[in-house]
Amino acid sequence: MPTTPALHLVGTSDNQQRPQTRAGAEVLDDVATFLSRFLVLPSEHCAPTIALWFAHTHAAHLFYATPRLILDSAEPGSGKTRVLEVGQYLVREPEMTISATTAALFRMVSAGPITILFDEVDAIFNPKNGGNYEDLRAMLNAGYKRSATIARCVGDAKAMKVERFPVYAPAALAGIAGHMPATITTRAITIHMRKRAPDEPVEEFLEEDVEGEAAPLREELAAWTEQASERLAGARPAMPAGVFDRSAEIWKPLIALADHAGGHWPDTARAACQHFVHATGGGTQSLGVRLLADLRDLFTARGVDRMTTVDILPALHGLDEAPWGDLYGKPLDPRRLSKELARYGVASKNIKQPGGHVAKGFRTDGEDGLVDAWRRYLPSAATSATDATAQVTPVADDEQVPLPALPDAEAGSGGSGSGNSSATALTRQVAPVAAVADNTSQPRTENPP
Repeated sequence: MPTTPALHLVGTSDNQQRPQTRAGAEVLDDVATFLSRFLVLPSEHCAPTIALWFAHTHAAHLFYATPRLILDSAEPGSGKTRVLEVGQYLVREPEMTISATTAALFRMVSAGPITILFDEVDAIFNPKNGGNYEDLRAMLNAGYKRSATIARCVGDAKAMKVERFPVYAPAALAGIAGHMPATITTRAITIHMRKRAPDEPVEEFLEEDVEGEAAPLREELAAWTEQASERLAGARPAMPAGVFDRSAEIWKPLIALADHAGGHWPDTARAACQHFVHATGGGTQSLGVRLLADLRDLFTARGVDRMTTVDILPALHGLDEAPWGDLYGKPLDPRRLSKELARYGVASKNIKQPGGHVAKGFRTDGEDGLVDAWRRYLPSAATSATDATAQVTPVADDEQVPLPALPDAEAGSGGSGSGNSSATALTRQVAPVAAVADNTSQPRTENPP
């Protein structure tokens, strides 16, 4: 069985003993290895991420935000609780709980720095259980930021006063997937745990042994982060490409610690960040964002800048593995389509059809068009209707724009197109297309010798 490195102690000015810190990279390596003795994790990025999260609990007071760590799985027995059990011997001031009341957590966080390790949290947030979890959700949301407080009235009727509770505290939450509020998951690093395969053995977890083996590592984490406190407090780590806003805020503490640790950790942390932010989409995609993405794909595939609702709905219903054909027991209908898109500032328009018929639908242009919503809520696409329609010159709904003339093989491409009467008019926006000369119809000018 691997052994934990011996701990060296040095004296301090107040005659107390504290660990003599090793290189941060070595300490983090040992934490990740220690964790991996008892768990089979889903990817190579998980153990380093959890090790950095454990370390950040000792330095959370130095940062302006503390990412929530969410451990979920499709089935019980997938290692979620084991991560918390290992963590309680490595994090700062652990508070392992299953059903603590929000009021109790308020008091504990207010009394001093703690790390909340909340197991079976799905039982609380599952709406089928009928519990009132809004206070807990508000506390976990607000406690993500160092400056956060929650105001509560305390005392009896005669002496009642408003008291503001500081609620900033690191929190790891474990539970069955699908029941975590989105307001929490957007402030979290989520690891989707899974059951071990029969050929994936781990060491037996005996708390009486683990506690003693983990103690030196916890002391080293505390000493190392304390020694680095000034540098960590002023850290402005560079984020991987495409990581910004909330995602950057979540990962800043972990990447700052990795940069200070040195060795392979700066690269390892950024690779993990890329994995969790990009490979997993940064969290569960909302229904509205999924709708915007599917519409962008649809408009791009058809090369159009407007579509009627009558055309949009069958196309959405026919998408493989999409929810639109059976949305809460019935297909997506015109009313729900308009309601969902209105939340993103997209409004339905009257789309004039050939023959003067008018039908409701959606356009890409304008402040309340789809392009603006795509740019704001979707990651950029290499080729999308956003790019295709952004440069379109607007025309009237009923204006007919002829197709560009096809080149005449005999007369060359410089003709007016009168020789080709098969081109049909389109009732849609078409960007002006300049005629391109064929190489065979225009001699190339040679450079002078």
